[in-house]
Amino acid sequence: MISRSLIPLLGLLCWCVCASMAADTSSTYMIYKDPKQPMNNRIKDLLGRMTLEEKVGQMTQLDRAAVTPQIMKDYSIGSILSGGGSVPRVQATPQEWVDMVNSFQDGSLSSRLGIPMIYGIDAVHGHNNVYKATLFPHNIGLGATRDPELVKRIGVATAKEVRATGIQYAFAPCIAVCRDPRWGRCYESYSEDPSIVRAMTELIPGLQGDLPAGMSKGVPYVGGKDKVAACAKHFVGDGGTTKGINENNTIADWHQLLSIHMPAYYDSIIKGVSTIMVSYSSLNGVKMHTNRPLVTDFLKGKLRFRGFVISDWQGIDKITYPPHANYTLSVLEGIQAGIDMVMVPLNHTEFIDILTSLVKNNFIPMSRIDDAVTRILRVKFVMGLFENPMGDYGMVDQVGSQAHRDLAREAVRKSLVLLKNGDNADSPVLPLPKNVTRILVAGSHANNLGRQCGGWTITWKGLEGNNLTSGTTLLNAISNTVDPNTEIVYMENPDPAFVNASKFDYAIVAVGEEPYVETTGDNLNLTIPAPGPQTIQNVCGNAKCVVVLISGRPLVIEPYMSQMDALVAAWLPGSEGQGVADVLFGDYGFTGKLPRTWFKSVDQLPMNVGDAHYDPLFSFGFGLTTKAVNATA
Repeated sequence: MISRSLIPLLGLLCWCVCASMAADTSSTYMIYKDPKQPMNNRIKDLLGRMTLEEKVGQMTQLDRAAVTPQIMKDYSIGSILSGGGSVPRVQATPQEWVDMVNSFQDGSLSSRLGIPMIYGIDAVHGHNNVYKATLFPHNIGLGATRDPELVKRIGVATAKEVRATGIQYAFAPCIAVCRDPRWGRCYESYSEDPSIVRAMTELIPGLQGDLPAGMSKGVPYVGGKDKVAACAKHFVGDGGTTKGINENNTIADWHQLLSIHMPAYYDSIIKGVSTIMVSYSSLNGVKMHTNRPLVTDFLKGKLRFRGFVISDWQGIDKITYPPHANYTLSVLEGIQAGIDMVMVPLNHTEFIDILTSLVKNNFIPMSRIDDAVTRILRVKFVMGLFENPMGDYGMVDQVGSQAHRDLAREAVRKSLVLLKNGDNADSPVLPLPKNVTRILVAGSHANNLGRQCGGWTITWKGLEGNNLTSGTTLLNAISNTVDPNTEIVYMENPDPAFVNASKFDYAIVAVGEEPYVETTGDNLNLTIPAPGPQTIQNVCGNAKCVVVLISGRPLVIEPYMSQMDALVAAWLPGSEGQGVADVLFGDYGFTGKLPRTWFKSVDQLPMNVGDAHYDPLFSFGFGLTTKAVNATA
């Protein structure tokens, strides 16, 4: 029997013990927080502590415009992205980007378990959403270089610029094999040839770092604070849709799929790619966002990919038609197919509530959720996010640095493909002399940085004009290159009588496509937009002329070939137009080779090297060469 006098003492003792236990909760040893523990132990420990709601939160990716630090904390959101053009403010500085990302990260770290978020962005030709970042040539131009080592260096530079803004994840590279240039994303593809696309997966170790010796194949790897998680996209067959219609259906048998569209994924996985994005498109009528045999059984099973699979922007919504018509069914089919992280990206409560309900009502097993979250946590642990979650200002000078601009200029030089140089080998026009009396620069693309850079530049669709970011237009590059005493006359679309009367030594005409992205770029006729053909006729009919075609793909040019003295395919060169002038004027030679077949007529499409009906204007791999000279009159 306990004495009455001891009861208050025991009560006090009990209170002290409870208070002590409560005080120790925050300092209790947690395996997942210990960097000395093996990664798998950390993942298992953290997963075991998570509620279903926290797991579903980790599977959710929101656009920065639809999220707050409080939402990050309350819902344990796993990831944020900047969709094309989603920025802290117009012309935001790198420091402002860091501050924004860190504010969201503060929210994540203040959640119950403090799981850091990962911030993703479409850095597809450099850190292209950021003001004054270096803009490299789009992938089609890099395919023309045939230089995987150059592409790897571009990956290194891009990773530094991305991390300089506090961001840790780039939605690149696009490893689509574009089989029809009518596709609006063809410029995001390195080539029609799978072997070139495979070679260019060197962007991945550039972005992420080289795999350490002995590391297991298929496990994601990100090697330090100046590296980013990469994303191979879009799995699989997005470049093979009928007539190049974006998000449409690719018809391919198993052999065609494995020999054309799948090989670059083998290389990406072997090189430790952290994430893979699923394509909007369908394969033989089955939407890839629902294709469990390919996403789960083949990619995760057969290929042993250990990173996480992410949807495309509202890709889950597009499982039904019209989009979002049956969102519950879409979430069910997408998650069951094997998608681990969902780019929602604007309404987190709807997605989280539906997925949570599907699990609680046994439509989706907890094992599927645990697989998804394990993969997401694996990437975060590999990246060191738990130890170094915050961005800092230490790398802000990397954004648009001279070293990176010099690299982009080198890439431009190597990407140019010379298609015509005089009427025969005895009368080459290029390289051009620098110290002539008078030259004409003409065309809609000669003094337009936005058109030179194309889509995915500052905004999603790209912009017109010269005020979008910093760079060098072709006109400025020519001015920088020719003799100071040479008179340069610039007219966008000069009158033929003026050209004829002005007695120019030669003219440089830059024409091509206006910026476009995705479906807005689908084009069944592939003609040079007006007034390009008229400008070619007005100038080239009255002066010796070099035409520089700035486009995301081959266009119809056969009707104008006889009028041109020389023709250069410059693709979408990006911010460093000086690289074009470097080669036009002979400081460097032309070395680029066509990454895709140049057709005579769109009636021939699709037409790719190796086809039985192959009858191109210029064959895959074509490209005249010149030698570097000190060009003088």
